[in-house]
Amino acid sequence: MSTATTPSAGTSTSTPTGDHATVSWSADPYVHALRTGRGPLFLRRSDGWLLPLDVERWCAGADAADELALRHCEGTVLDIGCGPGRLVAALAASGRRALGIDVSEAAVARTRRLGGSALRRDVFDSLPGEGRWGTALLLDGNVGIGGDPHALLVRAAELLAPGGLLIAETAPLDVDERVRVRIDDGRGREGRLFAWARLGTAALLGHALPLGWHPVDQWEADGRPFVALRRPHHVRTAGPSPDIANRQTVTASQRSRNTSADSPVDLS
Repeated sequence: MSTATTPSAGTSTSTPTGDHATVSWSADPYVHALRTGRGPLFLRRSDGWLLPLDVERWCAGADAADELALRHCEGTVLDIGCGPGRLVAALAASGRRALGIDVSEAAVARTRRLGGSALRRDVFDSLPGEGRWGTALLLDGNVGIGGDPHALLVRAAELLAPGGLLIAETAPLDVDERVRVRIDDGRGREGRLFAWARLGTAALLGHALPLGWHPVDQWEADGRPFVALRRPHHVRTAGPSPDIANRQTVTASQRSRNTSADSPVDLS
């Protein structure tokens, strides 16, 4: 995501409930932006604050900052919230085994057209290869998925193999917030409210360390901060938050529409 100014007062400090992130990221204007490969596109908070989204960069090929992050990957790679698929496609082109997941049908379709493997799934859905992935990616602001960093970090640990690596891109600001936002094209079209989070590096580490994640590297490329974390030795389990439970209700209806094989990447 692009850098935006620090949000003004009115930021929520608790995870919202009753939102449908799956519906929001699967509908216009996000779908339209992916199909055209162009913005403008924003996350808009109820107080009017806007966070620009880098649609053009997401729809282009992997850039130098992306390639540096991908060189840190180990083993098979799960790209959580793969978007239009530039990272999965770059990994596939280099001979790496990778799978993208995204709640947007348009994003999954575009990833497949680029030659990558992808499934239309929510990260909290049942996924192939759980507990066997070598690396999980949370780039392009995807540490914000669900608006619940604790739940997302626990889920990432469940997906990774023992000793697996999580590579996360953090906000280039000292920020730790949970908010309700809409996708907005700046021209009057907008999606539904859903929960999101924004975390700077310090905030991400503050959530990860108590869960047993072990930091192994930090770097910055083209103004984008990245953190690499090693999976905890003992993976904690917890029931889903109310917002996650609501998302699972929405995504359950999608499972019958997944047309690709359940295990498109060989994890052996």
